Amino acid sequence: MIPAEGLVVTPLSDTELVLSRGFAAPRRLVFDALTRPELLRRWHGARGWNLVVCEVDLRPGGTWRFVSRGPGGAEMGQSGIFHEIDAPGRLVQTEVHDGWDEGAALVTTVLDENDGRTVLTTTVRYPTREARDSVLRTPMERGVGEAYDSLAALLSDTTVKGEPL
Repeated sequence: MIPAEGLVVTPLSDTELVLSRGFAAPRRLVFDALTRPELLRRWHGARGWNLVVCEVDLRPGGTWRFVSRGPGGAEMGQSGIFHEIDAPGRLVQTEVHDGWDEGAALVTTVLDENDGRTVLTTTVRYPTREARDSVLRTPMERGVGEAYDSLAALLSDTTVKGEPL
């Protein structure tokens, strides 16, 4: 089943969350928007937040680093290592937030396409239940939802106009 146009967050286990969202675009375009810095800068972040650092070395063992700047100059950094890249269907990477002592989360993103629509499903496995629960207490769901709304708008603009990403 394809999720509605909106983020769905589901606890999967004591340490895992699943985030899913449908997009009216082929998975190749969605994959590119998730992995190409020039596209990530156009959509990534909650309303009022922008990527000021976006580094992606897209290869197994390659690293990534994002720093977002938001209201009042607040900054939030995160980074990780790519473990698997199976374009355009799957990414597996770690994710650590600056100042977070909980350890790395393992993030598996799967893109499934049907009739030109893509479902993005991300499973995040945290090192502990406490780490997962601390994320659930943040405005993560709102922020990711707003970012995915921006991603949907970007994909709509580029696919409707027939422009390559």
